[in-house]
Amino acid sequence: MGLFPPGKGGGDGVEYGYKGKGVTIHLLVDKHGLPLCVQVTSAKESERAQVMPMLERLCVKTGKRGRPRKRPLQLAADKGYDSKELRNQLREKGIRPEIPKRVWKNRRKPAGRLLVKRVKRFVVERTFSWLQRKFRRVAVRWERLPYAFQGFVSLGVSFMWLQRLIVG
Repeated sequence: MGLFPPGKGGGDGVEYGYKGKGVTIHLLVDKHGLPLCVQVTSAKESERAQVMPMLERLCVKTGKRGRPRKRPLQLAADKGYDSKELRNQLREKGIRPEIPKRVWKNRRKPAGRLLVKRVKRFVVERTFSWLQRKFRRVAVRWERLPYAFQGFVSLGVSFMWLQRLIVG
């Protein structure tokens, strides 16, 4: 039996970010909270930079004949994803962004009507809580290698889909 001491500094892919040292799990989910695309990056990577590569990997099967859809109709995100650049990229692809504006202390309130919440964003947070509650291995990263942790996250997502298919 061998001992597996923790990696010095947390292992590969663990860096200091906004909230401290660690990794970030990015999820793209459907309206029911089932993950469509998952990606793990270090904590210092920008969240906004991960949206377009995840949308490129997305393949939505609708059950109809023909090739599957590559783009959702709308994308809901939290305030951390607010940027004009990302909004313009999404609109160019025909995706309606549902991203609330960040609140700045010294900025005047914009003229016009308020953004109506059409999409509920809590489903992503609920998916994270499902992952962390059902798969404790995902809550704290114990692996030194990033692809091993990505494998555990992908395995947890696979079990979520399998449970959805069996239970219904």
